[in-house]
Amino acid sequence: MAFITRKFLEHDGPTFVVAIAIYAGWFLLIRFNAALPWWVIVPIGAYLIAWHFSLQHEAIHSLRGVPGWLRFAIVFPPLGLWFPYPLYRRSHSIHHRDNNLTDPDLDTESYYVWRTEWERGGALRRAVLLINQTLLGRLGNGPLLRLWKLARREAARLGHRDFSHVSAWAIHIPAVAVLFWVCHHYGMVWWKYVLLMAYPGMSLGLLRAFIEHRAAHGASERTASVESNVLFGLLFLNNNLHIAHHLQPTMQWYRIPAHYRANRDALLQINDHFVFRGYAEIARRYLVRPVFHPVHPFL
Repeated sequence: MAFITRKFLEHDGPTFVVAIAIYAGWFLLIRFNAALPWWVIVPIGAYLIAWHFSLQHEAIHSLRGVPGWLRFAIVFPPLGLWFPYPLYRRSHSIHHRDNNLTDPDLDTESYYVWRTEWERGGALRRAVLLINQTLLGRLGNGPLLRLWKLARREAARLGHRDFSHVSAWAIHIPAVAVLFWVCHHYGMVWWKYVLLMAYPGMSLGLLRAFIEHRAAHGASERTASVESNVLFGLLFLNNNLHIAHHLQPTMQWYRIPAHYRANRDALLQINDHFVFRGYAEIARRYLVRPVFHPVHPFL
């Protein structure tokens, strides 16, 4: 415990508090799930799962005051089930090459496709891509599309005899099995965890990502800012103020709001006023209307 110093408490203490809250909340929800109705489990479970995704994101960029093995251990437990943390860390690091943002090939988190891919696709695929550009479609079907895309890429990697991801899956799958065992021990079967917690949590996480980036000529104009309330700010660890994060990715989550308020005009000048006054505004605009056309307009 030698890492617990005054400097650690000042810089990483708030993140450790978040981690404790997430894991304690998750355990209590699993422990008492039999006494709770589904309409209580779903919102609390989804919030905790999405919050854990945010914690993993924070560990990639910050949380540097502890040894690497401990940073890994803090965020490794696969509460959201679907993506091994080492692969997420690698993928997200590629995403932060801002000159490649939104490029369908080079940006690992792009929702755009090439025109040739659009033209080759049938009517059903085009409809799916368009629906996925609406908020309702992203939250409802988005997790399934993300899982399908992941499965295709990992299968293709194996087909090309690339086994570089096998070690990550080799520790992820047993960890998921342990998680399901804990759930079963307290009376929550695996499919209930998937339907009531993991899937809604992944869906809630996609809310943040829905409008984070757009195609634009300037790299800095591709990243949005969503000026939301404390509930969503805490959930996303202020990553909704995304332009501030991309310009200073190592800034701790709890420092972002003050930095954003002090430099708001300059930041919005940089991203060409790509800003929204909360997720309610985004829902009003894009609940059933595509936010962008799936085809990248400039490539």
